[in-house]
Amino acid sequence: MKKLVLILTIAMTLVISKNVIAQGTIVDVAVGNEDFSTLVTALKAADLVGALQGDGPFTVFAPTNDAFAKLDSNTLSSLLEAKNQKSLANILTYHVISGKLTATDVVSALESGNGSVDLTALNGQVINVMQKDGKIWLKDLNGNYSEIVATDVMGSNGVIHVINTVVMPN
Repeated sequence: MKKLVLILTIAMTLVISKNVIAQGTIVDVAVGNEDFSTLVTALKAADLVGALQGDGPFTVFAPTNDAFAKLDSNTLSSLLEAKNQKSLANILTYHVISGKLTATDVVSALESGNGSVDLTALNGQVINVMQKDGKIWLKDLNGNYSEIVATDVMGSNGVIHVINTVVMPN
């Protein structure tokens, strides 16, 4: 009987470990999704890949390639240059919150906050999450909006919510 319990325990541990490994970090999830190729390029240019592969947990509001395409192409090219690494890192860390906030957590916070809640991003600046027109939006410090278009893309060290516009810090 003890041998059977040991075998089952080992088998379950391997299955659980395999699922965690297969899932990967939020960076691994982004790398595996072609809609985030610009984001991955920007994370590499800002030298943030290692940080976002850490233990976390993190909540990432991840702009798609189409979101980055809304930026002026000269601005994006300039941000990807080595001399602008600090500025790019500031923008990217404005898209990351410490802690794991699932869609359910965000909705609960919005209900408690009368449809609006302020979150502090990793860059130290505040980003507002709000409910408007039956959708959930991010509002940056410049008054620009980005719609959350997909939620709860899970990684082993956090969660990704997909947004359709790059939000900008001050």
